[in-house]
Amino acid sequence: MLGSNRIKVRCIDGVTRMGRIPGKMKKRIWIRQGDVVIVIPWDIQDEKADVVWRYTGPQVDWLRRKGFLKGTT
Repeated sequence: MLGSNRIKVRCIDGVTRMGRIPGKMKKRIWIRQGDVVIVIPWDIQDEKADVVWRYTGPQVDWLRRKGFLKGTT
């Protein structure tokens, strides 16, 4: 967490990006360290991204069992 609505995310392609939590997610969905999220990189700045979804614990377990999350902790 970097403060305000910014977080630092490590993407599956190995790039660490600064993620922005949009206003509609800010108060409804709490994002903590270690959570699995979906981010969409910006077109004009590849080192920045928007957070669009946070997976819950059971959803992450299901994704790992089905092989969608390989090598992630």
